[in-house]
Amino acid sequence: MNLSELKSKTKRKSAKRVGRGGKRGTYSGKGTKGQKSRAGSYVRPGFRGGDNRLWQLFPKLRGATKKHGSKRVHAKHRYFQLRHDKVKVLNLDFFNKFEDGKKITPELLGRKEVKVLSEGSLKKRLEFNGFEFSKSARDKILKSGSTINDRDSSRQRVSLKGPSRPTKTLSEHE
Repeated sequence: MNLSELKSKTKRKSAKRVGRGGKRGTYSGKGTKGQKSRAGSYVRPGFRGGDNRLWQLFPKLRGATKKHGSKRVHAKHRYFQLRHDKVKVLNLDFFNKFEDGKKITPELLGRKEVKVLSEGSLKKRLEFNGFEFSKSARDKILKSGSTINDRDSSRQRVSLKGPSRPTKTLSEHE
């Protein structure tokens, strides 16, 4: 056996050679003019015809990067939407399919946060742990004989108005 007699078991398919005339016609699949129709042409990735590269449009300004603990989006990136879990909203009718006395948590429903609204009525006595409720839903749940264990007290709601300060009266100024 000689090296010249060796043959591969798999057939090799040669790459398509474009732009050499023949059956494909005048332009051979390359279009008419332009840089990409020329022989040996190459446009490097990210090149936008002399315009700024995409990553140069967004400067590394304060807040532009995704920093740990920061949920704020830089003004340049305001049209880019991050995918995040939205709060699941459920109505009271949904909980009628559970058995009486069952302890229900958002994790049982496969979510981190669930808000309960008051559409419909609750016909079972259940125990709710870790949910958010609308005022009317909370009233209906308590009227049905169910119990509500609020979320842990470590999560406090942030007031949008800021800290409240006592106002001084005129007599205190004098």
